[in-house]
Amino acid sequence: MKVAIIQEWLVSVGGSDKVVKAISDIFPDADLYTLVADKDVCQELGIDYSKVHTSLIQKLPFGAKKYKMYLPLFPYVIEQFDLRGYDVVISSSHAVAKGVLTKADQLHISYCHSPIRYVWDMYNEYLEEASLAKGFKSFLARYMLHRIRKWDVLSSFRVDHFISNSNNVGKRIKKTYRRDCVTIYPNIDISSFTPWYEKEDFYLTSSRLVPYKKVDVIVKAFNQMPDKNLVVIGSGPDYEKIKKIAKSNITIMGYQPFDVLKDKMQKAKAFVFAADEDFGMIPIEAQACGTPVIAFGKGGSLETVVNNETGLYFYEQTSESIIDAVSRFEQIGGTFDYNKIRNHAEKFSEERFKEEIKNYVVEKHNEFLKNK
Repeated sequence: MKVAIIQEWLVSVGGSDKVVKAISDIFPDADLYTLVADKDVCQELGIDYSKVHTSLIQKLPFGAKKYKMYLPLFPYVIEQFDLRGYDVVISSSHAVAKGVLTKADQLHISYCHSPIRYVWDMYNEYLEEASLAKGFKSFLARYMLHRIRKWDVLSSFRVDHFISNSNNVGKRIKKTYRRDCVTIYPNIDISSFTPWYEKEDFYLTSSRLVPYKKVDVIVKAFNQMPDKNLVVIGSGPDYEKIKKIAKSNITIMGYQPFDVLKDKMQKAKAFVFAADEDFGMIPIEAQACGTPVIAFGKGGSLETVVNNETGLYFYEQTSESIIDAVSRFEQIGGTFDYNKIRNHAEKFSEERFKEEIKNYVVEKHNEFLKNK
């Protein structure tokens, strides 16, 4: 079968990009279509750039770097890809990738990371964070997102089968699109992480420093625990703000290469994770190092962290709730079995993902051929 893979963009080495790389490994002859792509990022991911097809946004002024300013064009542009020559189309979608146009004799399977969060479940949060909650600009933004919301539902009819990246997202797909789906957890490169048994006296958090990750809340919590050390790894719009409020027991390291992040993950007494994520890969990477996770007990964390076995939950995104969780962890931290934590992480391996995706696509393609 001739396969096309669709992704919104390939401009960073993130979770959805690693999913695309894994799918392209399963189908090495597949072509890859995306709104914009960075050649260096593709090479870093191990994606053959000669197979990557980009959209007109790549050619627009600042399109390759400031592509998000063309958001109103995304639905139109994704529909312009000519996919007539393919038997199977696989979209890796968190925004508009699932909206590509296919014919009745083509099978479209969408691996959905989430319905578009900024037009659905995080609509008001995004408006507030972008300072668009009030005023004329707010009116324009709300109208634009309203139009995208209508298109998003319409385009969901084009998908033959949905795969969710977690049961959490599966519920959202059911709520938003009224579609059933199966869950196949995304690929985590467990083999790149090794467990470490000699933990040191510090906690770790790492993510892109954007508001919804709640790293500032974690920092404020540790500001109130001067006897507890926290290391923060990551960069992003909130970097200066977080650096400014951090007290002396908190080390803000900014972006760090993989080897440094891995070393800190291995040696931290616990990893602190406060985001309400669709899935959340980094807590699994921490657990692959044998490191317990203190996680916000909502969203994807409920599927990746086992309470009182591979970590602890807290239930409010507040400093007080994090302080309470750290206090509870200090009392029982020595009882965690690092090998058990590692074994749990191995359930999310890349090999498992590739096998499940391949089997699912082959099964659905065979069914599709029988019903043609």
